[in-house]
Amino acid sequence: MEKNIGIIGCGNMGQAILGGIINSNMVMPHNVMISNRGKDKLNYIKNKYNINICDSNTQIPNFSDIIILAIKPNICNDVIEEIKDLIKKDTIIISIVAGISLEQLSNKFNKGVKIIRVMPNTPALVGEAMSALSYNEFVNDNDVELAKKIFESFGKVEIIDEKLMDAVTAISGSSPAYVYMFIEALADGGVLLGLSRDKAYKMAAQAVLGSAKMVLETKEHPGKLKDNVCSPSGTTIEAVYTLEKNNFRGSIISAVKQCGEKSQNMGKNN
Repeated sequence: MEKNIGIIGCGNMGQAILGGIINSNMVMPHNVMISNRGKDKLNYIKNKYNINICDSNTQIPNFSDIIILAIKPNICNDVIEEIKDLIKKDTIIISIVAGISLEQLSNKFNKGVKIIRVMPNTPALVGEAMSALSYNEFVNDNDVELAKKIFESFGKVEIIDEKLMDAVTAISGSSPAYVYMFIEALADGGVLLGLSRDKAYKMAAQAVLGSAKMVLETKEHPGKLKDNVCSPSGTTIEAVYTLEKNNFRGSIISAVKQCGEKSQNMGKNN
């Protein structure tokens, strides 16, 4: 890709996106610039990826054909205020700011700015992100394809109706945290039964990875795949029974609902 990409913010997601586009060789390091107020983190990133760095957000617009806002919602207004009058014509703004809609973003920028809203997740660091993408009326098909290529360089992408973005936040953007908790709990169970901690983590993580791959590649309903593992009077159905008694699925659905509602409320406050 012969485009310059600027990333504002080098927190977990900023670094995940940066690692994805560099490790996939989608762009060369000299075509990327990242800004952050903390110089120690910037120097670390420069040493790791050999990209351009700056400690002022105002340097990003002049450099960039594509600007990725990888910032927290509470500083979004301040950052946009810094850069909005410096945006070049036809620059694409890609926002991964949780809870802030395309309409809200458009109102914060000057009229006519191309804005794409994306919700990725941190498995971008290992090339296995899941990202959902929506865009405003100024974005054309080529812009969408360009954005898709960026996020496909480190995972899978779905274009969705923006009204579903809060659901995406809950089921995809935040869900790696739930999965890590599940892996940790599985490993704790293994340790309880005598496995060493390192072997328990490896076995639990690989089981989750393999199970997810089965869902994606076989396209079978997860319930059917679950039934295939549950032999009559067997060990697995005993475990499933215990999980159901303790409201396993209900707890997960409640957590997703709470996360989605939190995302909606964050948007209302911006």
